[in-house]
Amino acid sequence: MTERDEKLLKIRPEVAKAKVGELTLSFESFQNSTLRRIAKFQNDLILSMFENYIVRYKNAYHKLGTEDKLRYIENTVKKDSKFKNLIRGVFMGHFTLDEYQFYSENSSELNKRIINLTKERLQSQLQYFEKHSA
Repeated sequence: MTERDEKLLKIRPEVAKAKVGELTLSFESFQNSTLRRIAKFQNDLILSMFENYIVRYKNAYHKLGTEDKLRYIENTVKKDSKFKNLIRGVFMGHFTLDEYQFYSENSSELNKRIINLTKERLQSQLQYFEKHSA
């Protein structure tokens, strides 16, 4: 393991709910041991990126009701290819070499998981965007 890999693993926060056991499937294990920890570590950056996205698109988000805001987040994260690529980069930049190897062999499945984690994270923090819209 390289020095970079060791440092990356050391700075990742623990995620209490993200358990990995012997019977955990490889994708689920990767999601819980790697992706969730990176998402938690990068939370402020992810929020800031979406806040910037809102501003870039003329604050249309702030004119929506709660249900529409949830759909707006989902559509942005799942359908805007530039935003999706930015999010993937946020995660990939924190992979160890072994994690990147696993990711590159399973990118289709893991990209779905990255996008769903991001969507859930943004949707669960709607209040953040309300505070910053004032």
